[in-house]
Amino acid sequence: MKSVGIISGTIPLHKDNIFQALKKTVVKTEFGNAVVFLSEMVAFIPRHGTDKSIPPHTINPQANLKALQDIGVKEVIGINSTGSLKKEVKPGMIIIPDDYISIYGTPTIFHNSAVHTIPTLNERIRERLIHTAERLGINAIENGVYWQASGPRLETKAEIRMMSQFADIVGMTMASEATIAAELELPYAAICSVDNYGHGLVEKPPTFEEIRKGASGNARNILEIVKKYINEQLSSGGKAAT
Repeated sequence: MKSVGIISGTIPLHKDNIFQALKKTVVKTEFGNAVVFLSEMVAFIPRHGTDKSIPPHTINPQANLKALQDIGVKEVIGINSTGSLKKEVKPGMIIIPDDYISIYGTPTIFHNSAVHTIPTLNERIRERLIHTAERLGINAIENGVYWQASGPRLETKAEIRMMSQFADIVGMTMASEATIAAELELPYAAICSVDNYGHGLVEKPPTFEEIRKGASGNARNILEIVKKYINEQLSSGGKAAT
């Protein structure tokens, strides 16, 4: 029985020993196959593949989330690299978002029926993540709105100006995962690393090298939060969020 599922992409968590020790398996689902790394307590999915060959617009969140559910995961934490939509949201910050916007055709597991899911980020997981960061002395912003862009390109200056009126950070993956998780009734929340300013917020436009560097800079703190969260789940008997 796996209690916690972790999905991460640009943030290089897989380099830590806790993830290198996991056993690789391929889980077949009705939505496709997912590569999952397993231990007794944790199931880890590298969002972009182990070789980073899966771009954001071709990720299969239906298969990833269903695979986690099928192997017995009770809750999921998404680790996401994001861009800032506001100057006061600086690269190097960590945000635990409480809501999101996705208006570019969010994926679904329902294709033959009209099912109206209310998408949310699980509040109990969010609170646990916030309190875990506090106990570690890591500053994590407790609220924020995530805007999902379609990718794989970055956003135009005009798009960033528009998004900044309604959201704090922008990325390409979290909203899809959160929505599929809600459809599967699988508790899900996220930790977002702010890795760069959005296009037009500062004079120099963002580069993918800058984004990767920012993600690496936040990786250690995010890894410490995740490891402590998992250890506390172990000590509590793996009680799932509701």
